[in-house]
Amino acid sequence: MIVYGHSLSPYVRKVLAFAAEKGIEIENRTVGLGSDEPEFLEASPFRKMPGFRDGDFTICDSTAIVTYLEALQPDPPLIPAEPKARARTIWYEEFADTILMSPGQTLFYNRVVAPRFLGLAGDDKAATRAQREELPPIFDYLERTIPEDGFLVDGRLTLADIAVASPFANLEHVGATPDPDAYPKTTAYIAAILSRPSFAHWIERERSFLQRKAA
Repeated sequence: MIVYGHSLSPYVRKVLAFAAEKGIEIENRTVGLGSDEPEFLEASPFRKMPGFRDGDFTICDSTAIVTYLEALQPDPPLIPAEPKARARTIWYEEFADTILMSPGQTLFYNRVVAPRFLGLAGDDKAATRAQREELPPIFDYLERTIPEDGFLVDGRLTLADIAVASPFANLEHVGATPDPDAYPKTTAYIAAILSRPSFAHWIERERSFLQRKAA
């Protein structure tokens, strides 16, 4: 199996972590923004990352990919079968992919992608506004929502935790993580999920990559 894209994308990172938690061996084939690589385009005709290949089967979009992986290998179950738990899991994935990713993308593009990869000046005003105005309500929501057991659904790791934690790695890369004094529960929760081997391997590679780009 091949995942096309770079783990710096929270969507790519989500799929890689999901596969690792499933014990599914998967190859990450790095492709850059706007890649014209034929294999990638076959998997993702509109260049949406990540692209995915399993033999002659190709698909794109992280939600479609993790749905395929869950059906292919049901154990351990990362998308609950019980209706309410499944609904909450899908909600948290949607929350991560849209609400959390909106300010996260603004910050990461303007502070990392534009200056380091595209040679462009980032919009610091937009990044600062996203950090000061858009992120705090999201952190407030998580702080009052995260259960005491440390998992969002069912008292165990699910896609909900993987999806929500993944964008926080990008926030760490740009120094926009929650204040631990104001958001102790959120800080501890994110640290616990991102320290799992399924995430830690990729995040360490990303740090090294970004350091080289900054040099």
